[in-house]
Amino acid sequence: ATSVAFILLPLVEMLFRLTSDITLLEMSDLNRPLLRRMQLEAPGTYHHSMVVGSLAEAAAEAVGANSLLARVSAYYHDIGKLAKPEYYAENEPASSRSRHEKLTPSMSALVLKSHIVEGLEMARRERLPRAVRNSIPEHHGTMVMAFFYHKALEADPGARREDYSYPGPKPRSKETAILMLADGVEGASRALAEPNKRKERPQTDG
Repeated sequence: ATSVAFILLPLVEMLFRLTSDITLLEMSDLNRPLLRRMQLEAPGTYHHSMVVGSLAEAAAEAVGANSLLARVSAYYHDIGKLAKPEYYAENEPASSRSRHEKLTPSMSALVLKSHIVEGLEMARRERLPRAVRNSIPEHHGTMVMAFFYHKALEADPGARREDYSYPGPKPRSKETAILMLADGVEGASRALAEPNKRKERPQTDG
């Protein structure tokens, strides 16, 4: 009966667009080809994904969402960066200058958007479950790439906001919404000059 269940499980998942915990546990194996590639070719992105996975898992547990799905989605949400890992801050050596300094803001925006398209293509080739694939376009939603948008406005006040926005869609599940927040928190904390310094709360009257 167990053997029959394992044989039928992929068919049931495909027919009903479900993703079982068994499949998610298989996807969480860090020795899977995509994750191994990330370790070797984009180590900064790999570390980022692991940290985001831990944050997303804890947050999902706290609000009653699927913590396993949140963690596994975090592992794969940035696989598209494997196409051009050197253009993402987490993979840049601290001593080197950003490659974006040589690009126009519009070209930088296209490069950043490309990791969504590349990621979806990789996910299809690797036959990742739909629930995990959804994390790739949804973890940025339709957010604006603020740095490059403001840089473009300095050169051209008529720059269009939508040209510097991710294509979306916005998160459609608790898990991808949590992933979006965890991704932003990890990125912001990494950008802090002194991340360990505690700031005193201002004194207020009363």
